[in-house]
Amino acid sequence: MKQQVKLTFETQELAEAYAKRHDIAYRVIQPKDATRKAVSYTDNFRYTRTQPWTH
Repeated sequence: MKQQVKLTFETQELAEAYAKRHDIAYRVIQPKDATRKAVSYTDNFRYTRTQPWTH
């Protein structure tokens, strides 16, 4: 059951303190940067497209 539970905390220090206090093995996963560029469907057919068309 403990393997299926995900906990979230405001800070990493609070999470580590909680895990140490309750003798829980833990793993810290840093959030990924949201650097995905928003592209519309019509950009695929743009006249000034710099990348070649692929299927």
